[in-house]
Amino acid sequence: MSKYWSPVVQELTPYAPGEQPRISNVIKLNTNENPYGPSPLVLAVLTDNIEKGLRLYPDPDASTLKAAIAKNFSVRPAQVFVGNGSDEVLAHTFQALLKHPDPILFPDITYSFYPVYCRLYGIDYQTIPLTESFEISTGDYLRKNGGIIFPNPNAPTGIAMPLASIESLLMSNPDSVVVIDEAYVDFGGETAIGLVDQYPNLLVVQTLSKSRSLAGLRVGCAIGNAKLIEALERVKNSFNSYPLDRLAIVGAVAAVEDRGYFEQTCRTIVSSREALSTGLKQLGFEVLPSKANFIFARHPKADASRLAQSLREKAILVRHFPYDRIDQFLRISVGTDEECAALIVALKDILYP
Repeated sequence: MSKYWSPVVQELTPYAPGEQPRISNVIKLNTNENPYGPSPLVLAVLTDNIEKGLRLYPDPDASTLKAAIAKNFSVRPAQVFVGNGSDEVLAHTFQALLKHPDPILFPDITYSFYPVYCRLYGIDYQTIPLTESFEISTGDYLRKNGGIIFPNPNAPTGIAMPLASIESLLMSNPDSVVVIDEAYVDFGGETAIGLVDQYPNLLVVQTLSKSRSLAGLRVGCAIGNAKLIEALERVKNSFNSYPLDRLAIVGAVAAVEDRGYFEQTCRTIVSSREALSTGLKQLGFEVLPSKANFIFARHPKADASRLAQSLREKAILVRHFPYDRIDQFLRISVGTDEECAALIVALKDILYP
């Protein structure tokens, strides 16, 4: 703490991202990264653009990327916003659409960046407890609010809400913006993008980090009514006119356009997830029903924190959250089949020596 800090800084507890180890030969199942590389088309356009154009500023509107995303989702470019990863898109969303006199609502177990943004921007919020089975109950959100936000599938549980429940929530909150954070939707969830023309209060946020293997390029987007997008653009252009560099734009366009590679990779990860879930259950784990590229599981006879440490000693990283209700769970990213098999062997050695 310093006397030179602004008062708001002294009150902040920053978001803690998953560990990025600086050692090799680690099986990294802690940050929900895609175990497979991006589309070969992405690598080709990146190589081509490294040699030309980097002396120039990128297109501040990223118009080619907006056009590609709009075509992919059958919306208009005016309904698309892009930013430096979905975290930046969410940050602008909190500032542009969720800062009102009434508190915003989100689950008690959810993406831990949400309360960080609220504290940073001075937004009042209330957390709504998940059910005993860790599901979101839409009936709990029938109260006065300044907006609603949650991931679907939720994080870190991986549980998805049916599209019909989202539509019910939208109809019940016509005067509030409802933000659906779809970072993991491509692994088995139902996207709400098809509802944006029907509900002007709906904003859907997605990322290219997970299903399109571009975590290192940092590209996210939001899709919604053009008036909501205009609010995001006003905040973005008051903060940073060039959030996406030239490589991020061309790489993201290539990733969006290569649907065949995208769909194949998602199918592979879903298949690996189901096999991993079965393997964990055979070891005695309780596994929540996941529609994401990770699994949330706990073992009735093993402390989660010690289990994570034991795995670390075997050069396998998973994520443990020391929070109420979920402190005995581990979040395990879906790796390659070989990585998942190595995890099962390691857990068997730990649990049943």
